[in-house]
Amino acid sequence: MRRQAVCSAATLTSSTPLKGMSKFPSERSVSLGFVLLAVVCLVFADLSITTLDPWTEMQRMATGFVTPNFFAVSNIGRVLLQTIAFAMCGVALGAFFGFFLAQVFHVALVRWSCAFVRAIHELFWALILLQILGLTPLTGVLAIAIPYAGICAKVYAETLEESQPSVLQVLPIGSGIVSTFFFARLPDVWVHIKNYTSYRFECGLRSSAVLGFIGLPTLGFYLETAFSEGNYSEAGAMLLLFYALIASLRFWLRPRLLGFYLVAAPFLLGEGASIRFDNVVRFFTSDIVPAPLRGNDLALAQTWSSFGDWIQLLLVDQALPGIIATLLLTQIALVCTGFLTLALFPLISDKFFGKFGRTVGQLLLIVLRSTPEFILAYIFLQLWGPSMLPAIVALSLHNSAIIGHLIGRYSHSLVLRPDSPKGFNLYGYEILPRVYGQFLAFLFYRWEVIMRETAILGILGIATLGFYVDSAMADIRLDRAILLILITALLNIFIDSLSRYFRSRLRLSQQVEYS
Repeated sequence: MRRQAVCSAATLTSSTPLKGMSKFPSERSVSLGFVLLAVVCLVFADLSITTLDPWTEMQRMATGFVTPNFFAVSNIGRVLLQTIAFAMCGVALGAFFGFFLAQVFHVALVRWSCAFVRAIHELFWALILLQILGLTPLTGVLAIAIPYAGICAKVYAETLEESQPSVLQVLPIGSGIVSTFFFARLPDVWVHIKNYTSYRFECGLRSSAVLGFIGLPTLGFYLETAFSEGNYSEAGAMLLLFYALIASLRFWLRPRLLGFYLVAAPFLLGEGASIRFDNVVRFFTSDIVPAPLRGNDLALAQTWSSFGDWIQLLLVDQALPGIIATLLLTQIALVCTGFLTLALFPLISDKFFGKFGRTVGQLLLIVLRSTPEFILAYIFLQLWGPSMLPAIVALSLHNSAIIGHLIGRYSHSLVLRPDSPKGFNLYGYEILPRVYGQFLAFLFYRWEVIMRETAILGILGIATLGFYVDSAMADIRLDRAILLILITALLNIFIDSLSRYFRSRLRLSQQVEYS
């Protein structure tokens, strides 16, 4: 009886609505609604396996990963250094501008501009910048820096807003704004900003690796070559080195060495094609102008009639199918991520396993969250063919490993009673009710992230919005590509707003660091 009362109290603590919110569904109802929606989406999803013999290919791939050939790529050291350099430069620029944007984040124009730039995936930014700057190091750096500036501005602004107001009360009367900021507000939140920026660098390493798939000299370029040629031992070696790079961050990413890294990184980016100013001018004055308006008299009704037909054809034939496929895939991946997270987080929780068990669990989660979802999807596409199945599995594994790590770490702070149950009863009746609110907060936060990742996976051949963007880029129809990217950004902003609405009504944490 006592156990039931404690569990009920824990559930009520995390899910009882505030006064005035009693009509909003509970956490359990919202969760059930999302699960039912995902089941409906499964009916319309393409989950077919089109490869002739996936099990043989999987066996070859597994054999390659357990027998890595570290000598196959003679310049692997340079590849890893360039991957780090792109991440270092991109994240440094993003954090620098994000910090200053955070000071004016309360301005509506700044807030919405940051929401827009972070709603576009780094690969989409890279595809756009390729048309302007060519295959140059600046393309890769800006592809990371632009969306990261929007992300950092949002997180830094929220962190500053939550700084302790008591610090400001001890300041002498007449203290200036600059002095107040640097001597009172900033020191109070500096540790949080530093830790988040460090985490953002880890994300930047994954983004840098993925940029190789569009031709930049980072890890993804050589991984794609190895996979396409069936050199799985070579691919396995590169992935293992990348995991080691991520796992060892705390040892080599030291504050006292940061200045040296920032100075050295630009010199390690490599060389590329020269930037031509006429390409920049042509992009803004011609390439992205809709074809019916390009070079035609805007005063003629026929011009605008042709433009209307162009818009309608693009929306009906490409945008609408892409949006439907993106939403279907997102909702299925979101729910699968939730179920996998609930299964994975006990692996690193001290409430379930000892030191050895948690170490094994940590290694598993490090591998899953360190492998970019784009690379995971690419691997599964080799096994099963171009359907939604590889994307669902890749997105679910990657995101559940991230949230599982956070929830497992969060569970360490829970204090158990001396008569707490054991085994599954401990999980179902003691731990899960107490972490479920935080679990939903992380999951809803990742909702918009999963949407961005879903759209970009279209580049691999899955019929999401990214598929139509990539096709338009390949056909050098940049006007269509830009419009589709704008639609993708607006869709991401809508999902982000919906996520905030659910988190607010369920009283879930609005600031979710390290996710």
